[in-house]
Amino acid sequence: MKIQSVATERLLLHPLSVSEAERVVAREPADGDLWGEGYPGDGDVRAGTGFLRGVAERGDPGAFRLYEIRLRETGVSIGGIGFHGPPDELGVATIGYGLTPGARGRGYATEALRALVEIARQAGAEGMKGDADLGNPASHRVMEAAGMRRVAEDEKLVHYYLGF
Repeated sequence: MKIQSVATERLLLHPLSVSEAERVVAREPADGDLWGEGYPGDGDVRAGTGFLRGVAERGDPGAFRLYEIRLRETGVSIGGIGFHGPPDELGVATIGYGLTPGARGRGYATEALRALVEIARQAGAEGMKGDADLGNPASHRVMEAAGMRRVAEDEKLVHYYLGF
């Protein structure tokens, strides 16, 4: 199944193929890859590893995959966003995202997450959930700005949910 890139005002969410995810995990760009400073970060490598494990166990996840966040104007990759796998038995998909340090604070994460919300809706999910460390208020603001609401908190994390 060929998943199309999703364009926002300033970004392009590029669906990663297995070979692209392998390059991210290995931190070895191919000719033509435009990686911004700090990409891929440790979170991108963990997400890519999880994506590859999921593909090996369950097959291609369709829209519920990992996406590279690229600047539309230049094509430079500045982070990643995506799903931890297909929706659970209740139809809820778990999300995660991260940007390179130089790309933070510009609204890119919110813009990308809003696009991911639409991807999940169109792909038939019933909702989305995510979490962020207690000490990461910037990530809390991103999820809230994308329409997710705080539903729980524990000693380490704040949990967010958005039902469709």
